[in-house]
Order: sequence, then C-alpha cells, then structure tokens
Amino acid sequence: MNKNTKVVMMGLGYIGLPTAALIASNEISVLGVDINENIVKTVNNGEIHIVEPALDGLVRHDVERGYLKAAIKPAEADVFLIAVPTPFKGDNHEPDLKFVESATRMVIPYLAEGNLFIIESTSPVGTTEKMAKLIFSERPELEGKIYIAYCPERVLPGNVIYELKNNDRAIGGIDNASTKKAVEFYQLFVTGELHQTNARTAEMTKLVENASRDVQIAFANELSMICNEADIDVWELIKLANKHPRVNILQPGTGVGGHCIAVDPWFIVSEFQEKAKIIRTAREINNYKTEWVIEKVKNRALEFELKEGRKPVIACFGLAFKPDIDDLRESPALSVVLSLISSGLKVISVEPNISTQNCEVELSTVDVALKNSDIQVKLVNHTKFKQLPKSVINFVG
Repeated sequence: MNKNTKVVMMGLGYIGLPTAALIASNEISVLGVDINENIVKTVNNGEIHIVEPALDGLVRHDVERGYLKAAIKPAEADVFLIAVPTPFKGDNHEPDLKFVESATRMVIPYLAEGNLFIIESTSPVGTTEKMAKLIFSERPELEGKIYIAYCPERVLPGNVIYELKNNDRAIGGIDNASTKKAVEFYQLFVTGELHQTNARTAEMTKLVENASRDVQIAFANELSMICNEADIDVWELIKLANKHPRVNILQPGTGVGGHCIAVDPWFIVSEFQEKAKIIRTAREINNYKTEWVIEKVKNRALEFELKEGRKPVIACFGLAFKPDIDDLRESPALSVVLSLISSGLKVISVEPNISTQNCEVELSTVDVALKNSDIQVKLVNHTKFKQLPKSVINFVG
C-alpha cells in the first residue's frame, strides 16, 4: 500500500465524509459515493452538509487539490470502504443490514483481484463473513484473490478528525492475509496503534464498547430518577461520590441518542437474548429516562394550567443527541419535543447547531424563547446554553 492507492468510500455521512477527507489529506485519491445527489454536489463544491469542527476546511482543501471527489456511483479502485448506516428494525430491534448489503452490491462489479474490501459500519457479529459470501456468490472467480476485513470507527462527534487519526483501531480480516492488508492501508493515515484480530472479534469489540458506555449511562440516569424521588440533588451527589478514587459516575441526561450507543447494544441483545440481561436492562432504562422527562415536563405544564387557567408555552433548549453537534439521530431531546407537541402543548424549540430546513420542528433563538415562554427546559448541554438562568428546568447538568 502506498499513496498511489485509489480509494472508494461508500457513504458520505458523519463517518464516511470525515474518513474520506482524512485519507485524501494524505494525498491519496478518494472517490466518495453517496446516493444523495445533493450531498455529492455539496462535496464537489468543497463544502460539507454536517457540523464537524475542522471538517469544512479539510474537505475544501482536498477538493481543491483534486484528491477528493464525489459521485453517486463507485468506480474501479484498490480499496473499497463501507461506511453506511446500520439501523435496527421491528419490536425486537433486529439489525437491518439493507444499507451495508446495498453498498456491497454496488461495488461488486468493480472489484478486481488484489482489492481490499473493508466494512466500517457498526455491524452485528458475522456481517463481514456474510458480505464475503455475497461477493463470492456474485463473483466466484474472486474467492481467495481479494482481501476482506472489518474495522469499526471509535470517534467522538465534535472531535472526529483528530480521533480518526489518533485513536487505536481494531482490525479483523476474514483471514490473516486480509487483516495484514487492512493494517497496511490504515497505516497510511492512522497514527494510533492498529490491533490485529479476526473479523468476528472486531465486530463484537465495537458493540461491546458502546454497550459498556450504555450501561454506565443507565446507572447515572437511574440514579437521577431515584434522587428526584428522594429529594436529593443528583449533581451534588455524583460530584461527592466521584471524590472516591475508584468511582467515576457519569452525568445523567435526557436519555441516550445517536447512531451508536442507542443502537449497537440491541445488536448484542437480539443475537444473545438469554445472556445479554444487563445490556438489555440498560437500554430499557435509558429509553425510559426519556419518557420520564416527558412526563415531568407535562406535569409541570398541568400545574401551570391549573394555576393560570391556560396552557403554558414551553421553551426546549437543545434537540441534538449530545452537546455541540447537529446530529439528530435517535435524539432523546427531539423525542421529548415531538411528544410535547403531539400532546397539544405549545413548544418553542432552540437548537443553535442546525438550520430550520434541516429540522422537522420550527426553531427559535435563545432570547426569543426565554422572552416568550412560561416554562423553560434544558434538554442538551450545548456550550451556548451555559448562561441560561437558574430557573430553567435542567435535565442535563
């Protein structure tokens, strides 16, 4: 592997675009593929469609130098990366691999001997092997002649570019040769340590990382509900408990959102239903916390209505799934707002990180919301909300 390597990135979302930009910044030719023509046009103009620090300048620089281009269809290359969503479906939260399979089918005609095919999308155990079988069923002449591996991202929105480059990676191939070939590729742009394993272990590693965080958050969220009933300030309690040298309780919030922590644990639960008891319970607690917040706000609204003789106007601060990003995927804050609106309450929503055209609810400013509301609720701990008055009902610290 060298800088003459040609790369196709399938998916230009929150992971695909930053990864493509990072690779291209190392003077490696990258073709980013997305079925959304607006995204393709935006990237080819040297612009971005998501909020991520440092990404706009990086994409613009890559496009201007000719190392990054976008298209709606793939082309011949040396390396094919899959970075598309993997949602769940149904009441049992079964993994839905339709996007991974669709992206794989799109690149199959372009695969050639010696190519490297890598899945980065968070996936249930066995997905890489399943896609390998799909490839070889369509192109049997390639069996044993291409490399196939799995390498999940492990990044924090808001710091993606730095973490894509510097974080350690777990890389697992369907065989040893595939693992080593994938390591050679990531060495071109990752400075973190590259840990070699097999595809199944790499897949489970990603799921376990997010399930572990989900369990820790569930403890904090459950604690916040207990403290509410016990008339204890949960923030003060956690601060004091964390003075213990071996205790590190996380901060409770409105729930858990995003495409990783709110989704990945279900991949384990759906496959290991009898064993994944703690993981399932954590998911249920974090989902329930959102419903608990909704009921708290509705109860406050009812109290106001009984006292004032009219329904209140409620200002909700924050819609993204975590602070200082524009990502609404699986957002508990957005769920709260939509639930309040559907129950007939008047809601003023404030989300400084996105524009009105990118949101399903009408947005306002902090000043307008404070001036024109009777009840104020902070649902996301955005930096721009640090100066909100103490009268605001605070669910996020």
